[in-house]
Amino acid sequence: MQTTGIFIIAHAPLASALKTVAEHVYPDCGSALAHLDIFPADDLASCTSKALQMMRAHSINDWLILTDVFGATPCNIARGILNELPPLRLRMVAGVNVPMLWRLLCYRHESLDSLAEKALNGGTQGIMSIESMTIHQQASKANHHDQSYRQNQQ
Repeated sequence: MQTTGIFIIAHAPLASALKTVAEHVYPDCGSALAHLDIFPADDLASCTSKALQMMRAHSINDWLILTDVFGATPCNIARGILNELPPLRLRMVAGVNVPMLWRLLCYRHESLDSLAEKALNGGTQGIMSIESMTIHQQASKANHHDQSYRQNQQ
């Protein structure tokens, strides 16, 4: 079964951190997961060349490239790769986050197109607004048997 490679290109140390958190949950994912941290002083052309070398070192034909921010240097490196690597099949998604990555690793044996769709879904479905409770509300709900709670119910 052909595995789709997942390549994280992000501002340092995010790419390394995402690889670490991926291997924490999916310890066997290492062969299909590559990463490249981009530092402030890094040169665009040399980073693009390094990324290409890293991808060519794997025997993987399909790659999903994940970047952190659209339009930033990691994204521009990934866009450069898209133009440089035929006959490999490539897709790119910007806005990588942990829910997206975990979803991808769960389904990493699916096709490149399927993974690109799962990346978008996993990334957006993993983002949610959570209402916080005030300390007063938490205390009231936590202790239903105290005298003040009963008085408020009369």
